Amino acid sequence: MDQTAHNIQQQIELYGEPLGETVRRVLAPLGLTQGGLAQVIGLSAPMLSQLVSAQRVKIGNPAVMSRLRAASELADLVITHEIQEFDIPDAVDRIRATNGALTTSGPTTQSPAQGGTPPYATPPGLGAQPPGVAGAHVASGTQSAWPAAAVMPPNDGAVPARTIVRAIQDLLREVASTDELQRAAAAIAPESPALAELLLAYGTGRTADAVAHYEQHHG
Repeated sequence: MDQTAHNIQQQIELYGEPLGETVRRVLAPLGLTQGGLAQVIGLSAPMLSQLVSAQRVKIGNPAVMSRLRAASELADLVITHEIQEFDIPDAVDRIRATNGALTTSGPTTQSPAQGGTPPYATPPGLGAQPPGVAGAHVASGTQSAWPAAAVMPPNDGAVPARTIVRAIQDLLREVASTDELQRAAAAIAPESPALAELLLAYGTGRTADAVAHYEQHHG
């Protein structure tokens, strides 16, 4: 496995999908270029490009991650027509308004820290900080890789399947590492294959596969 493929796998373990897929999914619904998204989340365009191409693995700045999460969730609402098109610019501006200093060096890392469980997000409604507070933290004191979204537009309809799936992914990945989840799935597979499948789908797989699993079992 070459370094790029390794970095992509690390991103999948951290976020459920490569950051390139996250970024590409956000751009069209929000009407942004990649450089424009970089400005919204408070990251330099070259650094975001390195993350998208998997030259780097993750962003170490929790505020930037919070804004990217907010942008991703906003895009999901646009895709499912749960927010009016004319409300999109204001929602994007609210995300941008939480910006701190532009990140140009330092916060990203080439690969996750060696040893220990990687940081993951506190899912919405499960111990996350209130809306408007960037960066929920894990009980151990480690900042989460997907902090709770800093800004979310009103959502009076059903919660998108992707949002629910990410909450489940975040919860599992907060309490156990990928290896632990795989061992747990292997241990229970003989007696509870469906539960083992669930652990692997939400705990170690890609977000797209987990969404497919969720939709299959929820109609």
